[in-house]
Amino acid sequence: QVQLVESGGGLAEAGGSLKLSCAVHGSIVRVLAVAWHRQVPGKERELVARMPREDYEDGLTTYSDSVKGRFTIAGDITKNMVDLHMASLKPEDTGTYYCEAEGYEVTGTIRDYWGPGTQVTVST
Repeated sequence: QVQLVESGGGLAEAGGSLKLSCAVHGSIVRVLAVAWHRQVPGKERELVARMPREDYEDGLTTYSDSVKGRFTIAGDITKNMVDLHMASLKPEDTGTYYCEAEGYEVTGTIRDYWGPGTQVTVST
């Protein structure tokens, strides 16, 4: 089994910062990419940031326009640990943040794995 453990959510004031962490544990052989998504009740889940391995796809990190310049996804994907550094937070950043890992186990079949989510609340 593969488990994603998220940490670091909580309450922040507008203009403040938070860091979310995601660690991938279990029987995953290789993590190919890690992404953070967020969801607000009544809205579709939004891809916030994605970081592939340097040798996977084009190896380029991407961000949604809503967080570009404020959020940074970083970490050592070869060690299955990736963070999301969130700065200049806005109330509209409030939501449940989910870590997603794309990778494969011994079967070699690439699939997506999800964490349970961590709540981020930004107050005015």
